[in-house]
Amino acid sequence: MKILDKYLLKTFLITFTTVFVILFFIFILQTVWLFIAELAGKDLDFILVIKFLLFSMPRIIPLVLPLSVLLASIMSFGNLAENYEFAAMKSSGISLQRAMRVLIVFIFVLSIVAFWFANNVIPYAEYKFVNFRKNIAQAKPAMAIAEGQFNDVGTYNIKVNKKSGENGNTLTGVTIHEKSNNIGENKTVIKAKDGELISNENSSILKLVLNNGYYYQDVTPKKYEDRAKLPFIKAAFKKHIINIDLSELNKVDDSKESIAGTNAMLNVNELRYTLDSLSKNLDNEIISFSENINQRVGIRKSIAPINVDKAKKKKALPNDLLSLYTNKQKSDILKMASSNVSSNIYSIESTQKDLKDKQREINKHLTALYEKFVIAFACFLMFFIGAPLGAIIRKGGLGLPIVFAVLIFISFHFINTFGKRLSQEGGMSPFMGSWMSSFILLPLAVLLTYRATNDNGLINFDAITTPISQLFQKIAERFSPAQNKQ
Repeated sequence: MKILDKYLLKTFLITFTTVFVILFFIFILQTVWLFIAELAGKDLDFILVIKFLLFSMPRIIPLVLPLSVLLASIMSFGNLAENYEFAAMKSSGISLQRAMRVLIVFIFVLSIVAFWFANNVIPYAEYKFVNFRKNIAQAKPAMAIAEGQFNDVGTYNIKVNKKSGENGNTLTGVTIHEKSNNIGENKTVIKAKDGELISNENSSILKLVLNNGYYYQDVTPKKYEDRAKLPFIKAAFKKHIINIDLSELNKVDDSKESIAGTNAMLNVNELRYTLDSLSKNLDNEIISFSENINQRVGIRKSIAPINVDKAKKKKALPNDLLSLYTNKQKSDILKMASSNVSSNIYSIESTQKDLKDKQREINKHLTALYEKFVIAFACFLMFFIGAPLGAIIRKGGLGLPIVFAVLIFISFHFINTFGKRLSQEGGMSPFMGSWMSSFILLPLAVLLTYRATNDNGLINFDAITTPISQLFQKIAERFSPAQNKQ
């Protein structure tokens, strides 16, 4: 490796590492802010918070890596052009492509690593992340109950004066309001001196054992005049057990998920296997429904050949078949026909919705499959946009390069998100939806590389201003005094 290659690679690596760390830290803060409701006020220890962040970190890489390559390319080549180092290289006969050669090799290796990361690490981390969020209550079931305030846990409002024990499972001064079906009313109140939370990792039920307490329940008399007396039932107990569903204790809000379903937890081979199964199930359901609806409307799969001689012997049917029946029979026949049509229409609409949902699930898996290749190509694309752009604008540092990088990456991310959502809903093929952002920005990369190679600016203003100036010059010559005298 020559001295120039070492210098360019060292300059790019330092800039890339710095930018990557800064952007990664910013996106981690965004993740913490996004899931702050699941972390704050639940007495989670430091180890659980670190696990939560570690499992959420890999999903940030597809956003941070292309942006880091883009910004590092603009900054590195912008600094070289601003300090006239490119001018010195070109005067020595070194072209832009020659200067980019060692970095192209590095980006190629980085793209392979990005694909491996997206295919192996991200699915595993996504699986651990989703399961950790769902099972975090089993690791520390007392997390949803804060001291000194009422906590909404499923169908109960629970307040404790103090928590103790290794995981805060021992409760002192327990007050529970049980929600009833009536809106805004708590008919049942349970008070206990102490209690204990008992959970099992193999069970989805959390057991709350209360000791030495009272059970109060309001009674609504049948007679309206007796309701003013506010009667209630009171019972004392030495031990009372309440079972709480853990899914309600730590309910996951799926609307916060950037990737829905299980497709983000699968690698390429698993996605292909799943897609094959989903496609076969969809085809079998379409065939089964078509045969079923044909039988319901009286369409046979194969029609036997008609015997002409027997058909001639049969009496011809009248044009108006209903004329063969009485008025009551006509009414019954029409009602039955209307009912059959309505039933068939309802069956077709419900099946159509179900088939659309299954096709949407197939599209999501296809999008997840193509995304693993898109992230690798995005590193190449962002490098061939950023490196020529930096050489053209001739500005390094964190000023103008950040503006260009943010604008380009926002455009890339917006088009990518729009394409994925549109393809999932069937507006376009999943392949086009996943690759649309790359296809749109690819001409920009080719144009910038061409203009930077030929030492042209970002926009050739002469091509715009020269025809306009020539037009005005001709107009001026035509209406000049010398022309008027002739």
